[in-house]
Amino acid sequence: MLAALSLLLLLEATAPAAPAPESRDVLLRRQVAQLALAQVRKQDAAWHPDQRDCAGLIRFVFRTAYKNIAPERLSSPLWLDARGRPSDFADAESLLQHSLVPLGRDEATRERVRTGDVLAFRREQDSGPIFHLMLVVRPEDRAHAPARVVYHPGEKGAAVRTGLLHNLADEAPREWRPVPANSAFLGFYRFKEWMP
Repeated sequence: MLAALSLLLLLEATAPAAPAPESRDVLLRRQVAQLALAQVRKQDAAWHPDQRDCAGLIRFVFRTAYKNIAPERLSSPLWLDARGRPSDFADAESLLQHSLVPLGRDEATRERVRTGDVLAFRREQDSGPIFHLMLVVRPEDRAHAPARVVYHPGEKGAAVRTGLLHNLADEAPREWRPVPANSAFLGFYRFKEWMP
């Protein structure tokens, strides 16, 4: 009996452990990636046409990801408005000021960004500053696929676009390059709730 018990304990100790359940963070990021890339193929009818711009893409994708993974979080708004009050709507500038945290502007930061992080740009125009946001989609297995950006260019009726993050640094028009030498590049940002 003692030998059988010892054998049972040995088998339990050497048996492969059951995989740990995936964290809410991992599931949300995966949903954000899937939803963002789906908008490139065809914009979701649930994404209101009047909200289709760069900030609208981020709001829609995040809200839908939470609805699918953690609907209880939507009992209060995800975003803060221009005055810092909870709101379902926040423009690009308000998102940057109140709901996102700066991570940095350098190449090392670019290598560390994760799905759901945001690239931010600000261009000065006669009518005032124009902000533009792009959403990062980085595969969980970095060895097999590079990071992408997904963004809405802002024009009414425009399609959502995607491209490789590392190509932006060399091939994008100068004002859209995520490099420290570009004064229009504000940096990489992360949703405050996803900070460590």
